[in-house]
Amino acid sequence: MDSEHQSLEIFLQWASNLGISDSPDPSRCPNSCLGHSLSVAHFPLAGGRGLGAGRELRRGELVLKVPRNALMTRENMLKDWKLAVAVDRHASLSSTQILAVCLLYEMGKGKNSFWYPYLVHLPRDYDILATFGEFEKQALQIEDAIWVTEKAISKSQSEWKEACVLMRELDLKPKLQSFQAWLWASATISSRTLHIPWDVAGCLCPVGDLFNYDAPGEESNTAEFTENGMHSSALQSCSTSINDGSNIPEAWVFENQYERLTDGGFEDDVDAYCFYARRNYKQGEQVLLSYGTYTNLELLEHYGFMLEGNPNDKVFIPLDTGMYSLASSWPRDSLYIHQDGKPSFALISALRLWLIPPLQRKSIARLVYSGSRISVENEILVMRWVSQKCEAVLKGLPTSIQEDSMLLHNIDMLQDPESCLEQSGVKDFGSEIRAFLEANDSWVEENGDVEEFSGKAVKFSGKTKRMMNKWKLSVQWRLRYKRTLAYSISYCNEKITTLLNPI
Repeated sequence: MDSEHQSLEIFLQWASNLGISDSPDPSRCPNSCLGHSLSVAHFPLAGGRGLGAGRELRRGELVLKVPRNALMTRENMLKDWKLAVAVDRHASLSSTQILAVCLLYEMGKGKNSFWYPYLVHLPRDYDILATFGEFEKQALQIEDAIWVTEKAISKSQSEWKEACVLMRELDLKPKLQSFQAWLWASATISSRTLHIPWDVAGCLCPVGDLFNYDAPGEESNTAEFTENGMHSSALQSCSTSINDGSNIPEAWVFENQYERLTDGGFEDDVDAYCFYARRNYKQGEQVLLSYGTYTNLELLEHYGFMLEGNPNDKVFIPLDTGMYSLASSWPRDSLYIHQDGKPSFALISALRLWLIPPLQRKSIARLVYSGSRISVENEILVMRWVSQKCEAVLKGLPTSIQEDSMLLHNIDMLQDPESCLEQSGVKDFGSEIRAFLEANDSWVEENGDVEEFSGKAVKFSGKTKRMMNKWKLSVQWRLRYKRTLAYSISYCNEKITTLLNPI
């Protein structure tokens, strides 16, 4: 713990020397970039390590500034002549692929890298979908989620193969040229980069990437968040204006009458990435940032985590083929069920039109497009259709909500370092846990040999522990998917009861 604390202090001193600061007067904290507005803290129930408020913070107040020279960008890393010359010969590679190679190149320098104090604090494993194995992928159970995972894995493999020639030319260590190393680099970029206007690959932002994620809620304009998010995948950056603030220097508070579209962005006038408090914070509270609106599957795909109560989560259910042509006025991605079980406006509208006789649709269409209910009878049909479809999906899945809940409990027991499992106990955990253990060849005795269940106390290898965490995420995701379906069944049935028995 002491060495970890010392390493963190060295990193914060290094960051301070680069001009990174959470204070309008960096000279107040000469040995650290933090201490005025923020502090590194551990939040076990909300993202792990993050940044806490070092004092009371006002909504819109600038809490961290990271100068351009401190951002880990292609621009900064290609100042290395050898790297720049090699990259110039591979114009076909994407900006993101080049950034990944640059990251691996810097890792290969070890302590000789300018970025070493930052690199040693990057995670060594990520849980984005591209890192899932076959077992963890199939554990998602839902066809769409499995397809998204397969696509992510295939994309990573393809990009790695394309970049292999450049990595060989740079004479990277064999370990850094491996697919596992590529997965690490691409996952680092996917989960940690922020948007910058001059490079679609984005940038790695020392200290700034310690902020954990908070989903935009109803108080935010979700459409604006989607288009102007901080993450490098955002289509455009957000322009900001800074006005005078009482008792705080001009550049350190935002008091515009309009809502800030993002929690930060690169600002040309100060040539730095600036982060703002998205709400008022009390001292000690975790300061969070919103990257934009994401479903839980999208969060898992790009960042490797999910939110328990994600207000932006969606569940898509199978629709009759004819509905898609009929529902052309509504984009396919608008036909979904909210995380609380309520069907989206577009889904309800499309079903209202679908569930009336074809000859009546033309005359009724305008009423439907306006969002009006056609009739009580039609509304009951709509709710019954959604309820029955959700029931059919639930019944068609390999496990139930109750079974998944018990499975998660058992996974927690397996992950408990205090537990000492034996063969008899393993048999009680269920077939999926036994299948995972067999797929990962993971029953390891104290001497490290892999053997069949022996009834003796066992331990897991590091790789098995990492894969178990990904598997747990798969089970958590599918459980939340199923619960949304169950919520929708309850919502629709309550609506039917109300329609049949109006007050």
